[in-house]
Amino acid sequence: MTSVVNEIHAKTIVVATQNEKKKLELIEILKHVPGILLRGVEDFTFLPVVEEDGNSFRENAIKKATILAAACNTWVMADDSGLEIDALNGRPGIYSSRYAGPSATDEKNVEKVLSELRGVPKEKRTARFLCSIALASPHQLFFVVEGRCEGLITEEPRGKGGFGYDPIFYVSDYNQTFAELSELNPQIKNSISHRGIALKQFKERIITLIQRF
Repeated sequence: MTSVVNEIHAKTIVVATQNEKKKLELIEILKHVPGILLRGVEDFTFLPVVEEDGNSFRENAIKKATILAAACNTWVMADDSGLEIDALNGRPGIYSSRYAGPSATDEKNVEKVLSELRGVPKEKRTARFLCSIALASPHQLFFVVEGRCEGLITEEPRGKGGFGYDPIFYVSDYNQTFAELSELNPQIKNSISHRGIALKQFKERIITLIQRF
């Protein structure tokens, strides 16, 4: 993984995700934070697979960060995020990445959501993206930050950018889905998204924390 900074004394932080598009989004948002060196899990082939069996995004993020930090003996940031749809009683929620099955593709997950919402009027298709990001060392959990973004679920996918449920998550203020924003205005998408909001808090906390080490 390309480092955020090339400093001899930079603090190494492992980004605990196998999702390449998510990893690139995290790097883009954190690229100007001084004093940190981001590395991917691919640099640590011995790391265990962490089962995301928590009852919330927060629990899953904490579990991944603390277990992997102990395993690789360095700091780890881990996020868990997903989509909650009111008309589906909060589903897919913590099962967002595997809603259509354990090996589901983004397209299959989107298809399942749209099929379950067939016939639901626009005003009842309210939803939100949620994100929790935890930072841990081998010895302790430092902090957890969280972000959310409200929107509506479209009746069909729109846009080719982004990943996951981005093509069906519509933001009224911009009259675009996250996928369309990712194509045309990625900086706006990164500033208003659930992950972008969480990472803004993360940047503020990590800068203060780095100064102590």
